[in-house]
Amino acid sequence: MTVNRRTFLSGAAATGGLLALGHATAPAAAAAPGGFPDYTHLGTLLTPDRLSYNPTGEIIFPTIRGVYDRLSSPLGRYYLYYAPHDAPGGICLAYGDSIAGPFTEYPHNPIVANDWAPHYSVSHVSSPHVMWHEEEREMWLYFHGENTTTRLARSANGVDFTYDRVVLTTAMLPAGTTEASYARVFRHDLPGRGARYVMLFMLNTTANHRSIGWGWSPDGRSWTFAEQPLIRYSDVGVNDLSGPHLLTRNGSAYVVYHTDKAHGGTIRITEVGNDFGLRNHLGVFYRPLSGAPDNGRAAAPSFGTDRGVPYMVYEAGDRLAGSIAVARG
Repeated sequence: MTVNRRTFLSGAAATGGLLALGHATAPAAAAAPGGFPDYTHLGTLLTPDRLSYNPTGEIIFPTIRGVYDRLSSPLGRYYLYYAPHDAPGGICLAYGDSIAGPFTEYPHNPIVANDWAPHYSVSHVSSPHVMWHEEEREMWLYFHGENTTTRLARSANGVDFTYDRVVLTTAMLPAGTTEASYARVFRHDLPGRGARYVMLFMLNTTANHRSIGWGWSPDGRSWTFAEQPLIRYSDVGVNDLSGPHLLTRNGSAYVVYHTDKAHGGTIRITEVGNDFGLRNHLGVFYRPLSGAPDNGRAAAPSFGTDRGVPYMVYEAGDRLAGSIAVARG
């Protein structure tokens, strides 16, 4: 189908001020598989050079969360979490009243640093995934540091976090695992496993190819991990997979994830079924723009709905040289 050209005003130039959509041209695209919306690129939400906290000139792994109906007196209707990856990293926050932007950088970033005495001191912390925990009425933050370890922190306001525990390390996985990071956690019932939560993460082995690992938990804190990957890189004919996200639709569950740039830099989708027993690889979910800001790579998608309109917030551009962008369904 042909998609109309859409342009948006760019954000304020002042560092730490409003960060909004830049000018963008939407590509032509086929409908997304699995009955999902056809997401069309809108523009850029965050770029490192407009941020006050910018230790490395790069940012990755966005998570968008609606907080207007969950938190008392939030800074905005939506919180956008992100981080630099390279040392020292740092978990960061921006806030706004629309997923389409603009977003304002929180003035006291990072909200979680790479040194949190007495709990840890590491080279970097990154890849924030924030889940609303309904029973506890808290925002639960999962993040990595080092790349072998995923940790959990908890917050009543989405800004001030209390350290909880380590939830994943390579030592919990089969021998030969060298990396287990970029985890996202979702509320999803697996009655046969006594689980109410599912974790998806990037799994690296001595073969130095990255696949999608997974685990399950009754409470989001104590985890059991599968011996075999959920989706192997070889299953879809690429070198590396990462940035997995769980979606549900029409009575089934799906995992979307990104591929290495050498194999198109696309976001792809696999149907796993509600019990995670299927492996139905459905192909390309979202194809990146060839030009800016994607430059042939879209990664680490996070999804939200704003006043009935679906959006996908994602990492755009070459790894460690990109920005945070948004597409509309």
